[in-house]
Amino acid sequence: MAKAKSAYVCNDCGADYSKWQGQCTACNAWNTLTEIRLSSAKASSARGARYEGYAGAGNVAKVQDLSEVNLDEMPRFASGSSELDRVLGGGLVPGSAILIGGHPGAGKSTLLLQTMCSLAQRMSALYVTGEESLQQVALRAQRLGVNSNNLKMLSETSVEQICTTAEQLKPKVLVVDSIQVMHVDDVQSAPGSVSQVREAAAYLTRFAKQTGTVLFLVGHVTKDGSLAGPKVLEHMIDCSLQLEGDSDGRFRTLRSHKNRFGAVNELGVFAMLEQGLKEVKNPSSIFLNRGEVPSPGSLVMVVWEGTRPLLVEVQALVDESHMNNPRRVAVGLDHNRLAMLLAVLHRHGGLQTGDQDVFVNVVGGVKVLETSADLALLLSVVSSFRDRALPQDLIVFGEVGLSGEIRPVPNGQERIKEAAKHGFRRAIVPKANVPKQSLEGMTVIGVSQLAEALEAL
Repeated sequence: MAKAKSAYVCNDCGADYSKWQGQCTACNAWNTLTEIRLSSAKASSARGARYEGYAGAGNVAKVQDLSEVNLDEMPRFASGSSELDRVLGGGLVPGSAILIGGHPGAGKSTLLLQTMCSLAQRMSALYVTGEESLQQVALRAQRLGVNSNNLKMLSETSVEQICTTAEQLKPKVLVVDSIQVMHVDDVQSAPGSVSQVREAAAYLTRFAKQTGTVLFLVGHVTKDGSLAGPKVLEHMIDCSLQLEGDSDGRFRTLRSHKNRFGAVNELGVFAMLEQGLKEVKNPSSIFLNRGEVPSPGSLVMVVWEGTRPLLVEVQALVDESHMNNPRRVAVGLDHNRLAMLLAVLHRHGGLQTGDQDVFVNVVGGVKVLETSADLALLLSVVSSFRDRALPQDLIVFGEVGLSGEIRPVPNGQERIKEAAKHGFRRAIVPKANVPKQSLEGMTVIGVSQLAEALEAL
């Protein structure tokens, strides 16, 4: 009997080696190599003959000019959820592979079940579940109160069997829940291993590309929040979405980390109710439930998420520290950037926080990734340190440099207009972002240095 061939693959970057070693020389990560069994040449050739090519159907590749490509053959179509369509870039693209990840209980299966039941009323849709029985999925659909008349269901974990069934039904949308429990018969390793996840995803993605089927893959995440499985999995698919939210919280945010057909870092907001996930049309309104009495350290900032502005509240608490090393805690913001901004505040603002504990939090569980929150963060820290509340109708945004300058941010006028719609009447923004024509009822103060912003309070 011939000895089975094996290789060692890095879980982070997907580089392979003939023997095990402690460090991956491609990405310099330690202890990330995992042994996989290689399929035989006979099995690989058989699988390749079945799905010849990758990015499209046809036995012979045809060369043509880019301008001659007909875009009308693959038009986008709506999923039935405006927030999901926004994150995807305007709708579903035929032949695209979409990966949705998130912590257990975030609502991945609920969101996809609602979407598939809506799509099934207009087109052929197939939902494949490998973790639950069909009765369990039916109970969830009954609890959600969705119309499940035309949705085709399949309980299967074999990728070959799934593709065979899909060839017969010819669905326009296919959901596989989840990729970690799927297995390819030719790969001699357990489901969920690096080789199985990689081969199963490649097999399903190849099928979606050649048949023009929209493919949804559900993926698990690790303890640190990253997608479980090999890093090469994220390179294979077209769109990677992350559904985030605390299990005891009401709201869920859907963010795109990779999208070949739309904007990256686009954000969709949903509310978790007894009837499932409900779209939030105006996310700024849910993050601005402030108290009637102004409190020190509370301030509203305007951040840009994908293609729209979003108003969120940032809170800061500065208190005298009784420890040798004062604490710096940031929830929803970058911890390292908080430490840097406090140093800028000391150097160019004359405010010493070296003996103070500083806690900052973005209300609503939103994670702010852009630098336009710098100025609002510092002004909220100053407000808490001085124990002086800021006006309720004040909004702030702007990037703070290491030399104390206030740098402009993109889409400044759109941010100010969004704040004016929600009743804000005063704004402290970078001088370069001040609109040329004044807005009715809005007083905009342009600042170029941190000292000017502190004087404007």
